[in-house]
Formats: sequence, structure tokens, C-alpha cells
Amino acid sequence: MKNFIVSIFAIVLISVSFQIHAQVKASDSTLRLIEKNDGTKYIAIILSDDARELLIETETIGKIYIPKSEVKRITLIENQDEIKNGELLEESPFSTRYAFTNNALPIKRNDHYAMVNLFGPEAHFAVNDHLNIGVMSTWIGSPLVAVGKYTIPTSNKKVNFSIASMFGTTGYLNGFKGFGGLHWGTFTYGNRKNNISFSAGFGYIRPGTSQETPGVYIGDSTIYTSADGTDYVDYNYPNIPFQANDDLLKSPIISVAGIFQITSSASIFFDSMFAFGEVERSDIDRNYEGGNNSPLIISVTENQLVSETFAALYLMPGMRFQKNENRAFQIAVAGVSVWDSGDNITFPLPLISWFFKF
Repeated sequence: MKNFIVSIFAIVLISVSFQIHAQVKASDSTLRLIEKNDGTKYIAIILSDDARELLIETETIGKIYIPKSEVKRITLIENQDEIKNGELLEESPFSTRYAFTNNALPIKRNDHYAMVNLFGPEAHFAVNDHLNIGVMSTWIGSPLVAVGKYTIPTSNKKVNFSIASMFGTTGYLNGFKGFGGLHWGTFTYGNRKNNISFSAGFGYIRPGTSQETPGVYIGDSTIYTSADGTDYVDYNYPNIPFQANDDLLKSPIISVAGIFQITSSASIFFDSMFAFGEVERSDIDRNYEGGNNSPLIISVTENQLVSETFAALYLMPGMRFQKNENRAFQIAVAGVSVWDSGDNITFPLPLISWFFKF
């Protein structure tokens, strides 16, 4: 009987031991980011983790018990170099974007995001870890632009390449007659928090504006009878049809951009783009004959396309503020200069943007 009681007691001890081992994980020295539902974040070692609470140890305030119901997420800190002044510089789902341009880093799977600015909205979708596609427009839905980017990683995590294309239409504003495209490649050095990118590509735009169709046009005449019974003739202005002109802007484009995170919630960035190329323009001449007491005749002739050189430059520094992984706010001020046919136009271009992860 005594041996039976001892055996039962041993079985109970073993059972309790297994339960404790299942409920409490052995502590290790791995640092993790623990975020509570109220946004409070701790960089700490998890000493124990059971069904009810966490016991963590931080460098600043020591050991803390946190109820599991208050824990929003636990993230493994793989690179301790990302800890700065006691804060973790977390990856941003918007880290592939500067202002207008982007870098060669991929949008991670499920890190879809939207950007809203003063000019209109855009949305980008991560098809997989290498390919993402997006759409951009204005607040009136015209023009409309589709964009895609494919990332080419290397064995060095800090070195990435990408190829991308953008194609757009002027939309319903001019009957979808205008179109344009931009195709480029990008080299990026750095990580998602601190990087610099160099891009080069080729762009083209056909605005799809209209001009008078070449030809000879004669105004109609209308005979009117006055009150005294006499007739007189009114000669009308000819009805001249319009057609889309062949103006075409085409240009190589280069860009340098970068972003650098300075605190856990703030980054500075710069963006730039330089285009230099030629624009093919055509115009028309009109020759008027007749009029007064004879039909009005207008001859419309089209001149040959003329190529004129141009250059355009924009430089845009700014700051991005991000308090959580789902939203960010960005403000930038650009200086834009355009040189065309010997004339120079320079103007500021403020840009305020909001990012949303979905």
C-alpha cells in the first residue's frame, strides 16, 4: 500500500512538471518587441510565457508582468543594430516609396498600401514578394495610370535591383486620345529604413490635343428677306472639323533618391528627377479668302513636325512621420524648373501625402 501511494505521488509530480513545462517557456536572451493594445512598446527578453501573462525584463525598468489580454503583438528583433536610443526602428510597409519615385525593395506579401495626396489617390498591391502592381489617378478620375514593378534581389540583402513600367491614358477628359508611358530600372543600396536609389529610364507622352483638320472650307450662305421685300445674303463662317495632332514628347529620365530614419517615428528623404529630350510639335496655317459680299473660304494647311529640345528638373526634400505600422504622414516641398525653346520656368510644388496599409 505504501509503495502504491509513493507511485501515485510520483505520477502526480511528473504530470505537474509536464504542465508547467507546457505553460512556461524557458527564458532566453533573444530580444523581442512587445507592443500592448494601448500602443506602449517594450524591448525586452521574455522570461516566462504562460496562458495568463508574460514576464519580461527590460534594460530600463527591469522585470514587468503583462497580462496576455493586453498584448497586441510580439516581434522578434533579428538585427539589434536597428535599436537606437532605446527605440526599435521598425520596417515600414511604405518603405519602397519616396515622393514620386520608388526604390528597388519589394513590397512584402500582404503589405498593400494606398497613398492619398492633394492631387489624387493611388493604391499598390503586393502580388508576391517580387511583383507589385498599382493604379494612380486624380480626384476626378482622369488621367488614369497603371504601374508595375518587379524586384530582383541579390545574395547581398543591401543590394537590390528592379524593373518597372508605367502606362497611362488621359481618360475621358479628351476622349482617351492621349497616352504616355515610362519604363525604368532602379538600383538600391541599403535596407528599408536607410537607403539610396539610382534610376534611369525612358518616358514619352502624346497629349492627344486637337487641331483643325487640313483642307479647304467654304462657309454656307443664307438668304433673308427684309420687311420691305428686298433680299440679302448672309455668309456664315465655315464649319472646320478637328483631329488629334501628332505632338510627341520623349525623353530619357534619371533619378537619385533616398530615405534615412532618424527616430522610431520620423524619417527624412529626398527625391529628384531630371528629364532631357525633345518634343515634336506641329501647327497649322490658315488662309482667308472672300467674305463681306462673297462666301468666306478658309484654307487650312499643316506644317511639318518640328523637334525642339527641352529639359525639366525637380528636387524634393521632405519628412515622413509614422507612429504605427498602418499609417504615415509625409510632407515635402519641391522646386521644379523647365527649359523649353530657350525659356525657363521655375515654380514650387508642395506635396502632402497620407499612407494607409490595407
